Amino acid sequence: MNTRAWIVFLDESGVSLLPQIRRTYSPRGRTPLLRHRLNWKRASMAGALGYHSTDPDRGARLCFHLKPGSYDTAGLVEVLEQMKVFYRGERVVLVWDGLSADWSRAMRAWVANQDWLTLERLPAYAPELNPVELLWSSLKKRELSNLAGDHLADVADATEQGIHRINTNPRLPWSFLAHSGLSIHPPHPPNLRKDQ
Repeated sequence: MNTRAWIVFLDESGVSLLPQIRRTYSPRGRTPLLRHRLNWKRASMAGALGYHSTDPDRGARLCFHLKPGSYDTAGLVEVLEQMKVFYRGERVVLVWDGLSADWSRAMRAWVANQDWLTLERLPAYAPELNPVELLWSSLKKRELSNLAGDHLADVADATEQGIHRINTNPRLPWSFLAHSGLSIHPPHPPNLRKDQ
């Protein structure tokens, strides 16, 4: 593995017009009601969270992609093309799961022509190793919690607000990375140092 590269974890998740039901507070005797249209329209989102293997001062970086429907190989290639621009062609070691579109013949052929990209596969059934899972959890517990939107655009707007919230708090992306058990050197990245 190239030691002077961005280590980037990528994961896909889905959102729909069906609300993410979470507990909430209300006055005693007034149970809150969540009304929605029972609509199954879905969108898919891909998040890529990374850090530089030899220079943590460059910060954690989050790249996000949202599209209607679900991801197939062509959709994931679009995400990777966006990542290439985002990382300005620097070396990237991409760590992702075993989704069939991630490892399809067409994807492997596309990756073979990318000199900036190296793929690594997460073990099966190990979501706790992927820090992007914590990103999804944060979004679904805050911005998407109890959201009963009428259109996918409502869900997309809330999702993008959540991504903005996470990007403007430099501690959150690092905490997602550290929570997955990564050994990041130095142990306290610049925005998490104890002397600040």
